[in-house]
Amino acid sequence: MTPKREDPVPPRSLRKLAPPPSFFAPVAELTEEEAREELAWLAREIERHDRLYYLHDRPEISDAEYDALKLRNRAIEARFPHLVRPDSPSLRVGAPPAEEFGKIRHAVPMFTLDNAMEEGDLRDWVARIRRLLGIDPEAPLAYVAEPKMDGLSCSLRYEHGLLVSAATRGDGYTGEDVTANVRTIREIPQHLMTDRPPPVLEVRGEVYMNRDDFDRLNAERAARGEPLFANPRNAAAGSLRQLDSRVTAARPLRFFVWGWGEADPPVTGTYSAFLERVRELGFPVNPLTRRCTDEAELIAYHDELEQRRFELPYDIDGVVDKLDDIALQERLGFVQRTPRWAIAHKFSPQKAFTRIRDITVQVGRTGALTPVAELEPVTVGGVVVRRATLHNEDYIAAKDIRIGDTVVVQRAGDVIPQVVEVVREKRPPDSRPFAFPDRCPVCGSLAIRPPGEAVRRCTGGLFCPAQRVERLKHFVGRRAFDIEGLGRKQIPRLMEAGILESPVDLFRLPKDRERLQRLAGLEGWGERKIRNLLAMIEARRHVPLDRFVFALGIRYVGEVNARILARHYRRFEAWRVAMEKLAAGDARVRAELEAIEGIGPTIAEALAEFFREPRNRRLVDELAGEIEIEPVAAPAAAASPLAGKTIVFTGELTRMTRGEAKERAEALGAKVAGSVSRRTDFVVVGADPGSKLARARELGVRIVSEEEWYDIVGAT
Repeated sequence: MTPKREDPVPPRSLRKLAPPPSFFAPVAELTEEEAREELAWLAREIERHDRLYYLHDRPEISDAEYDALKLRNRAIEARFPHLVRPDSPSLRVGAPPAEEFGKIRHAVPMFTLDNAMEEGDLRDWVARIRRLLGIDPEAPLAYVAEPKMDGLSCSLRYEHGLLVSAATRGDGYTGEDVTANVRTIREIPQHLMTDRPPPVLEVRGEVYMNRDDFDRLNAERAARGEPLFANPRNAAAGSLRQLDSRVTAARPLRFFVWGWGEADPPVTGTYSAFLERVRELGFPVNPLTRRCTDEAELIAYHDELEQRRFELPYDIDGVVDKLDDIALQERLGFVQRTPRWAIAHKFSPQKAFTRIRDITVQVGRTGALTPVAELEPVTVGGVVVRRATLHNEDYIAAKDIRIGDTVVVQRAGDVIPQVVEVVREKRPPDSRPFAFPDRCPVCGSLAIRPPGEAVRRCTGGLFCPAQRVERLKHFVGRRAFDIEGLGRKQIPRLMEAGILESPVDLFRLPKDRERLQRLAGLEGWGERKIRNLLAMIEARRHVPLDRFVFALGIRYVGEVNARILARHYRRFEAWRVAMEKLAAGDARVRAELEAIEGIGPTIAEALAEFFREPRNRRLVDELAGEIEIEPVAAPAAAASPLAGKTIVFTGELTRMTRGEAKERAEALGAKVAGSVSRRTDFVVVGADPGSKLARARELGVRIVSEEEWYDIVGAT
């Protein structure tokens, strides 16, 4: 049975307010003060009727009466344009197009979730929570389970009750400013429905589109000869990220709350109580959300939703499970950007049968050769799949995958298509095993497979056109230098035209007349587009160290590891010197690097390999000469007694878990290492310490008792 979308009872905040006395007077006779008062009433009253109609299916007035309210609001704004409110109903129909999205820095980063793909993964998560908190397996512990919406995450900021900004997740730290578009979504309140709004409240949730609305939208686009959206999630994301908010206003977008960011006063109590509170403030909360008391209930809820997922009016790809107690959430904290207190319990992948037309081999930005199955198009989970990954040559050999085979295809995590099984009885009689190439299909360089690795790699480096293209795409990507106007199609064109060969060319382009003339000669590159590109390049001449490190595309150095390195070395100069020494074989630098929590020997060796190559060192230095690489601030204020200190823990702490102690130290600006070195500032010793204590004494490192540690961090 399909659940109803509306809440069972409208919240108290939807109570009707009497109109001001001026409401019955002609607009031409209103004083400015009367107009101001009436616009405030109209904004709230029209939004109240929107919510009664769209969320609760309980309209109180006719369409004609509703239109009359909006017409009066528009007439008053036309006479007093300086009185237009941020929550004006007129803003819900969209505004003229913007040239580009602005950026909004999240006051509190937007986290990502770890996945539980199997029931055992969920049980492990529950056991880990109890272990970290020191809670007995039989002790009661409450959770909240909610459908994992397949949409686009968005953060809404309210100040003193008014919606002031809205941003996409972006890289988790900085998102796109989509405020004008979010104002057009009728399920999102322009102001909080309370007479006592908090000074600040950031409400976070998922923007999505119902399947019926998606089908109607695609039918309309087909009738106009426009490209169709692949699925409701793409339609929602594309609609929210329109530069013309009038387009967004015409799209049937919806919203469900799943969390919060910055809040003053802080959110306390339980997550289930928070959801009830925001529902009263006017936000839609998924009615299928359920409070569970143990892992058995969590698993039962997951299995129930998996059976019912196609009965729901919207797409979901799993269940999000969260610890209900917010104080316990804060104790558990995060691992990098992933909360320990929440997990996404995914559904089993959806599958379909199709035939492999061909097997091609792609070359990635690190030189990895990846085989791809070119398929006869097939629909898997509502998405037409034409290609699927074959992972590597061992995967092909183990499953004996051949051109012409009929295969089972699934979307891993409902996202990445992959071939999982061959239907042998349908194999053509003349088929042959696939021979994996030992030469790069792009540049012809030798493709080698390092011992112990499953991936074969091209040795052509930056001389390989495929790697140059992919490295540049990565460099200008949203999570690296974020240079808009240089998408996946533009980079190859500019390289073919000789305008770009390396990242340095980007920052030299504004002063290179010859290349600018070539750019102006390319189709689609008019004066305005070139001007916008040059402005974007200039804006990116200042970049934080972590983004710079990530943009280089060093193997194994993703966003998280780039941020760890940046926080450890703080300044580009310190990092650059350390990397030079690492490449030269400096044992002390390597030991320090490997001791950084989250780095280790594999990443240290990848960094060494990168900086052993003279062309890479030259590239880094040339880039540093063209831009300003900003230092990364310590995670906590410089006034913290731990800011900049390197700490090692050994032994068992009695008043907090090791994980909690690490989180507390990092929050105060410290670096927590896994081993003791001469650069360690002090070692915190608990009960039954190990060899780290002896090493600290040997090196003369300061040793701190557990009680001294609590005094330092102010623990009570």
